[in-house]
Amino acid sequence: MRDQRTTILWMKDLIDHLARCHEQLEGAGDGSSVQFLAEAMLVDLSECRRLCEHLRRRQHREALCATA
Repeated sequence: MRDQRTTILWMKDLIDHLARCHEQLEGAGDGSSVQFLAEAMLVDLSECRRLCEHLRRRQHREALCATA
C-alpha cells in the first residue's frame, strides 16, 4: 500500500509541475522558452503515463492473486 501512496504522490507532484509549466507557457514570448517548457511537459507526461501503467499492472496482479 505504501508503494501505491508514494506513486500517487509522485503523480500529484508531476501534475502540479505540468500546471506551472502550462501557466508559464501561456506567457512565454520567445521560441526557446516555448520549446523548453514543451519539452519539460512532455517529460512529465511520459513519467505520468509510466506511473499510471505501474499502478494498473499492480492492480491487475493483486486481482489475480485474490482469485487464486
